[in-house]
Amino acid sequence: MALKDNIPFGMSLPHRSPDRIDMGTIKRVAQRAEALGFRDLWVTENTLDETSSFDPISLLTYAASVTTRIGVGASVVVLAIHSPLMVAHQWATLDYVSGGRAILGVGLGRDHHYRQFEVPQEGKVARFREEVALIKALWTQQKTTFHGRFYNLDNEMMQPKPVQKPHLPLWMGVGHPNAIRRTAELADGWMGSGGSSIAEFGRSVPILKEALAARGRDPENFPISKRIFMAVDDDPAVARRELDRWFTDVYHNPSGTDASGIHGTPEQVRERLEEVVAMGHI
Repeated sequence: MALKDNIPFGMSLPHRSPDRIDMGTIKRVAQRAEALGFRDLWVTENTLDETSSFDPISLLTYAASVTTRIGVGASVVVLAIHSPLMVAHQWATLDYVSGGRAILGVGLGRDHHYRQFEVPQEGKVARFREEVALIKALWTQQKTTFHGRFYNLDNEMMQPKPVQKPHLPLWMGVGHPNAIRRTAELADGWMGSGGSSIAEFGRSVPILKEALAARGRDPENFPISKRIFMAVDDDPAVARRELDRWFTDVYHNPSGTDASGIHGTPEQVRERLEEVVAMGHI
C-alpha cells in the first residue's frame, strides 16, 4: 500500500532555487503532482533572498490555472510585512479563481523581515493577532467594522469572498512553544518549517495536541504537517550529496541535511517518512 493511501501528502512547487526555474517545469510538476494524487502544492515566501524566489500569490495563481483539483498553499506569509487588507483580498481572490483550493499559512517572521521592511518589532504578537482577526473578518463579514490598536475600519466591504466556508483554511507554521499554543487558539492547521529538525517536530506535536484539547478542539482532526526536503536515489551517497547542496548553498546549515532532511534509497526514505508520520499521531 502506498503511503499516500494512509496520509495526505503535499508537494513543493518549484519556486526557490539557486538555479533558474523554467515555467515549463513548474507546469509539469503541478500537473504531475495532481495526477499522482498529491493533495496540495506549496510555496514559501522569500521576498529578499540570495537565491531566485517567486512571489507566492503569482505562482500559485498560475499553478491553479494549469490544474483542476490540487490545493495551493503558502507556508508561510509573514503578515508583518503586508497590509492585512491586501492579504485578505489576494487570498480570497486566489480561493475564488481556484474554485476553493487555497490554504494560507501565516507567521510572525524573523528579525530580518522587520529590519528589511522597516517594521517595528514592538507589539508584534498583538499586531499579528489583530491581523489574523481582521483577515478573518474581511473573509466572513459582508461589511467589516474593526477597531484595534493597529488597525481600524468602519463599515468597509471586500469582494470576492472565499469559496471555502466559513473561510479558506488559515494555518500557522511556527516552532516556539508559545507560538504553537497560539496556533491551537487561532489557526485551522499547523505546518512545521522545512528548516526545523525532525526531532523538533516530534517535540512540538504533543504541545500542540495538549493545547488543542485544552481549548476543546479535537486534536485528532486538526491538520498537523511537516515540510521536509528529500532526495531519493538508488545510490544513497548521491541522494545525500543532492540534499546537502540545498542545505549548504541555500539554508547555510549543512547539519540540516541529516537533522531536517530525508535522503537515501526509496526504501530508506519510506522508512524515515513512516517514522515522521508516526510522530504526528502521538
